[in-house]
Amino acid sequence: MVDLLEVEQRGADDTRGRRIARWLLGGILLLAGVAHLTSQREDFRAQVPSWFPFDDDVVVLASGVVELVLGSALILSGRHRVLVGVIVAGFFVAIFPGNISQWIEGTDAFGLDTDVKRFVRLLFQPVLVAWAVWASGASGLLSRRR
Repeated sequence: MVDLLEVEQRGADDTRGRRIARWLLGGILLLAGVAHLTSQREDFRAQVPSWFPFDDDVVVLASGVVELVLGSALILSGRHRVLVGVIVAGFFVAIFPGNISQWIEGTDAFGLDTDVKRFVRLLFQPVLVAWAVWASGASGLLSRRR
């Protein structure tokens, strides 16, 4: 198994394109985090699954803070960008049940007012995971493992 710290020490390829992609994703996370705490708080509450055992508002506020931290970390990550990328990808996987719940429960939010729109949105979550992995250089973990 490839050691994550070993990959970071060797230095994953941090091209200009990856850096721009990482900063852009970090900026998107920062904007989303601010939106969680302010103007779109109600829409984000609609994504918290009805079965989730915590108060919707607490979940939205906590995930907003997490997005602010992760967005900042992506932008400032430097030599730890691979680790940050893995954490961000994991975060996108962890919040995916909320998107599935919105589709299954038929909850309108963010202009997603039909089952088709809510389903199509599900297809973009893997894109976010791949973006975090590629932009951080964490994709090098897979190629070094082979």
